[in-house]
Amino acid sequence: MTAVEQEKTGLGNYFIANYPQFSFWKNSFAADAERTFNSPPKPGTPLGLYLHIPFCRKRCKFCYFRVYTDKNAKDIEVYLDALTKEVELLSKTACVGGRPLDYVYFGGGTPSYLSASQLDGLMTKLRGIMPWDQAREVTFECEPGTLQKHKLEMLRKHGVTRLSLGVENFKPEILQFNGRAHLEDEIYRAFGWARDLGFPQINLDLIAGMVGEDWDNWRTCIAKTIAMAPDCVTIYQMELPYNTVFSKELKVIGNDEPALAVADWPTKRAWTKYAFEELEKAGYAVSSATTVVKDKAKTKFVYREALWRGADMFGTGVASFGHVNGVHVQNVDTWEQYIEKLTANELPLGRAFPTTERDRLVREVVLLLKTGHLDVGYFRDKYGVDVREAFRDALAKLEQEGWLSVQGESIDCSRDGLIQIDRHLPAFFDPQYISSRYT
Repeated sequence: MTAVEQEKTGLGNYFIANYPQFSFWKNSFAADAERTFNSPPKPGTPLGLYLHIPFCRKRCKFCYFRVYTDKNAKDIEVYLDALTKEVELLSKTACVGGRPLDYVYFGGGTPSYLSASQLDGLMTKLRGIMPWDQAREVTFECEPGTLQKHKLEMLRKHGVTRLSLGVENFKPEILQFNGRAHLEDEIYRAFGWARDLGFPQINLDLIAGMVGEDWDNWRTCIAKTIAMAPDCVTIYQMELPYNTVFSKELKVIGNDEPALAVADWPTKRAWTKYAFEELEKAGYAVSSATTVVKDKAKTKFVYREALWRGADMFGTGVASFGHVNGVHVQNVDTWEQYIEKLTANELPLGRAFPTTERDRLVREVVLLLKTGHLDVGYFRDKYGVDVREAFRDALAKLEQEGWLSVQGESIDCSRDGLIQIDRHLPAFFDPQYISSRYT
């Protein structure tokens, strides 16, 4: 494939979310997950809880997650009972070890698809099993059009500290064509309610490169975002994973040019760079390849910061994944299997991967590079390794190409390097993991 072709948005996952890649996780390793759940935790390791709420009003055309748009109230009740049962079973395992929850994340799907009464019932039960009153962060993902003020009041009552609004874009035509269900007016309404209710952190998600995007509209989106003044802004660059509506409909490498195509990577990077620069002018600081924050001292993303540094996390819900005692774990990925196992009081383990210390070192290097900075001393203290020596070849190559710099005890990405860091991360992978597909 030529360099020009590589810069087009072809099919497949681009962003690196874990290591070793999911394609190496196997059902045959499920016994390792069972053993790790029955082992005490490593002292000092934080514990988090991820809850997958897999319901949506519509499926976005770029979505590849396990979500459902056809479940009725009874189905939802069955699922929430199963999710509660899973958390109950996990709470009794040895790997909890009396640890309180450090962070909680409600992801989707669309957690805000649930009614206020469903949320109240679910959260009351969950907090009775694994309280999160002392957690540093409780995040809840929202689709603006599903919010009402009384629903947000319910989230506030149950201790949600970080609200993440899936805005993605402001232009109605772009939202509609890409399969988003909300309208622009609903963004402002939901944000206003959240501000009035005093949520400590409100994040807006945007996507650079949705189908139909252009420079004029992108500039308008950034201006509208700055005017709203959220605490944090997350900007993803559009990718085309397999098994999405767009992966079947839109241009891929080698096909004739269609009427609509996803912007190429240089364009998406340019849009992201523009957004970062404009947000910085407005007083924000870049905290990762995808995020800017108003105040680095006050605005933390504990879920990301803890997980990327090796914290334990129970991933609950259908197809959800976590990391416990050095073992990657993912639940079964079908509704039927998930419900069946929990009805039988069994943990719904699907596939797993037991990591070595070397795997965990590489994982932290790879993920923390997405913050744009590595602290050499941190890795020396934790792993007894000088990452400048351990990854000499990869660092030298990227430094020579201008993507990062190594200065003393600090490794820092350039701005251009940070915006496209995911394409460079495989340089740090061990040989046995380089050639496999991601998922």
